[in-house]
Amino acid sequence: MSWFSLRQIPNIITVMRILLVWPTVMMVLEQRFDWALGLFFVAGLSDALDGFLAKHYGWITRLGSLLDPVADKLLMVSCYTACAWIGLLPWWLALLVLVRDSIIVLGAVAYYFLLHPFEGQPTWISKFNTLFQILLLLAVFWHHGFSQLPQGILNGLIYLVSATTIVSGLQYVTLWGHHFFREIRRDKKRKHLP
Repeated sequence: MSWFSLRQIPNIITVMRILLVWPTVMMVLEQRFDWALGLFFVAGLSDALDGFLAKHYGWITRLGSLLDPVADKLLMVSCYTACAWIGLLPWWLALLVLVRDSIIVLGAVAYYFLLHPFEGQPTWISKFNTLFQILLLLAVFWHHGFSQLPQGILNGLIYLVSATTIVSGLQYVTLWGHHFFREIRRDKKRKHLP
């Protein structure tokens, strides 16, 4: 198989993570939170594994740099939507997560096609947002599947997720908007040079 090389292993793991989205969402909708927690945990491990392999062995590819964030956002948005659908999380929170991720993805696609490829690095607030999003889902699955947690913990995580989602979304719009318009101005100057 000439198309296969070791560099593709992280991409294959990422595709497998994308394939885990549907069964994870189905387990949430069927209120099988033990299975949902297990599948979500496996997806998290696969994310750590493909990231480690890509960085440690230098198996970084353009496809992987695009697939990995799509896989992560697809899993998170789908799980938040499923939890909101059955009343475990407020709808406004699921919509907040969906809107932020949609803006980031659409902005990245526009930047890629209108200007050039880029290597996007998550900001520190975005990393906190991702951490809090994961912790909230784990807490919800644990709360409904195994043992109830104090409501204060769930409420606290909901507000942390909402706050960091808003701040990181605004930060991405400001930061990448600045980069985008700076590149546009630079391209215009190049075109006017003799």
